[in-house]
Amino acid sequence: MTSRLTWSVHLLILLAVLSTAGALNVFLRHRTQWRRPTRFLLAGLLAANELIWYGYRIHQNGFRFPQSLPLQLCDLTLWLTVIAALTLSPGIYEVAYFCGLGGSGMALLTPDLWAPFPSYPTIYFFVSHGLVVITLLTLTGSRFAWPRRGSLWRAFGVLNAYAAAIAVFDAVFKTNYMYLCEKPGSASLLDYFGPWPAYVFVADCFALAVFWLLWLPVRRMKVHPPRDS
Repeated sequence: MTSRLTWSVHLLILLAVLSTAGALNVFLRHRTQWRRPTRFLLAGLLAANELIWYGYRIHQNGFRFPQSLPLQLCDLTLWLTVIAALTLSPGIYEVAYFCGLGGSGMALLTPDLWAPFPSYPTIYFFVSHGLVVITLLTLTGSRFAWPRRGSLWRAFGVLNAYAAAIAVFDAVFKTNYMYLCEKPGSASLLDYFGPWPAYVFVADCFALAVFWLLWLPVRRMKVHPPRDS
């Protein structure tokens, strides 16, 4: 039996994400031998959850080009988060940190649910975005990786380059990835950003503001080789 997502359940989900990330950071601080297995486990859970979702969508709706491609920003940041957890690549981690925490964090706060709760699509939505946030907070809080000087602007550049590429794809194939051509049908933050195309530029400025807020708590982290047992 399905129902609408209530504010109390929504709040519990948000608290579960933050408390899980906090618990992992405390655990890894005292159990350093679990550092590498933990980040590999998080990467595996993220990848497995996404691949199961791909299989579910193909089973339910089949594969339709170009509508069924994983080209949304959250698709990109999810796989970047997987790679960052596996490799600790500074450049990939930095893009994942800003775009992933900004995008998935906002998705968790203002979920655009296309199915009733607690159906599988809504469970997938919260597990996917929640795991991205948990993984990135764990990588950062446990000092697996951290944003370097100038990383905010590098991530913002990647975001805009990706959006430009998707805009071309949308124009050629008449799709609406990243909502660059029109706003989503359900209520969203974009509703406050004006009509098309103004909301695209306002959203870009909003993303920069979110990146700056994400930079504040890590701007003074000292750079040293990560301890990864």
